[in-house]
Amino acid sequence: MNKFKLSISTLLVVLNVGAAMAQASVSIGLKGGLNFATINTSSVAAAYDSRTGYHFGAFLNAKFTKLAVQPEIIYSRQGSSNDELDYINIPILLKFYLVAGLNIQAGPQFGFLTKATAGGVDIKSLYKSSDVSIGLGAGWDIKKLCIDARYNLGITEINDAGAQATKNQVFQLSIGYKLFKLGN
Repeated sequence: MNKFKLSISTLLVVLNVGAAMAQASVSIGLKGGLNFATINTSSVAAAYDSRTGYHFGAFLNAKFTKLAVQPEIIYSRQGSSNDELDYINIPILLKFYLVAGLNIQAGPQFGFLTKATAGGVDIKSLYKSSDVSIGLGAGWDIKKLCIDARYNLGITEINDAGAQATKNQVFQLSIGYKLFKLGN
């Protein structure tokens, strides 16, 4: 729960800083796309095949010339072909704009497990309720559209039941649409 409070507090600080900066432009939009996910494990005995899933949610982009802060709230279907894990993720990305809307992005992501199943059986008790990842990616903002490719590398163990180290790994392709923009 402390990670959730930290995530919300960080999001509120980002929003307040963005609103205070008059030269900033603030966009709010929706996004969605495909996930190519797996669970990385230290165990030789465990083998996890990748899972193709999806994600969708909302974003806020506060852009200050070439630098932007972009918090998001995303529902994400992750895990593996064996263990299907669904999360509510809150990435907080720092985006650096190069030229013509092209950008590189990085930042932490805080995830909260909403569902875990294997073969239709609830296995949520086997996994930790939260996850922390680092998101690294690139994107292209074209007027109202945003196209992103991002890799989320899990840095915390998600397995609550075993001795093996297990972490989320998710590659995301997404498209977003800016609903409205305030400022420059």
